[in-house]
Amino acid sequence: MLGAVALILLSNSCATKFSARPGRYGSAYLFTSFRDADQKFLRFLYSYDGYHWTNVPGTFLEANVGTSKQFRDPSIARGPDGIFRLVWTAGWHGDQGFGYAESKDLVHWSEQRFVPVMTNEPTTVNVWAPELFYDPDGEKFIIAWASTIPGRFPDHREPHDNNHRMYFTTTRDFKTFAPTKLFLDPDFSVIDCQILKDGKRYVLLLKDNTRPQRNLRVAFGDLPLGPWTDISAPFTQKFTEGPCALKIGDDWLVYFDAYQEKIYGAVRTRDFKTFTNITSEVSFPADHKHGTAIKVPRAILDGLLNRSNAVPEIIP
Repeated sequence: MLGAVALILLSNSCATKFSARPGRYGSAYLFTSFRDADQKFLRFLYSYDGYHWTNVPGTFLEANVGTSKQFRDPSIARGPDGIFRLVWTAGWHGDQGFGYAESKDLVHWSEQRFVPVMTNEPTTVNVWAPELFYDPDGEKFIIAWASTIPGRFPDHREPHDNNHRMYFTTTRDFKTFAPTKLFLDPDFSVIDCQILKDGKRYVLLLKDNTRPQRNLRVAFGDLPLGPWTDISAPFTQKFTEGPCALKIGDDWLVYFDAYQEKIYGAVRTRDFKTFTNITSEVSFPADHKHGTAIKVPRAILDGLLNRSNAVPEIIP
């Protein structure tokens, strides 16, 4: 009887509290996420293999900065001090900056701040999808985003108020920021850039946002701020956006939001020249919208699951 009681108590404990026992995996992958239905909250997905993703139940941050107090396109990076930094789109139009918060464990967050990066260009229409990259050589964070300044570049086939170029700033402490500069002008409307370090070179994922295309390409550089050259042909179908990538073994997995089909897809590559579509091999929750994916210690995921009282996947 005592054994049976102990078993029941253990069962009840496992249903509400997740053990930090690492099992087979000492690390996990996290994907920042939001939902189109509310565009207000930070959410997470998790995975142990980078192919199969599961929701972490609950929300972890409610946006409260910017004119619209919106939350889209969350990008996250962890610095050498162990602190996670998060930036996001704070509004579709009108806001000339982005949202920012930081956390040591992804559960407890600092006070949110609005970072006004385009106030030097008063006609700026928007600040979309800020993306973080930590540059260890320069010991600084790079933040790149897309903005439209009407009349600044030839419109070609683009609407006058929807012709984007990429801009950037840098910071060491998220208190002071370098003056905003142009990051990428490929002579077409471009959004959703992510910087990757691939061996000794850098790779830039980007969305060609022009009316004929609206799909994904890559460019290459010797430094994380470019210059970016050899822009590839598209490697995804039309109506794809929000690319981000994880290095898993020898492969890079590039995830993307196929927003017209309302599915999440992926390609696999080793050289960023040849891409294999692996959408049939990956799985995502149906309502996931694009953020960024990172590798974290297993204890970070455990903390998220414990906070939400989730029952995680059982790992032998």
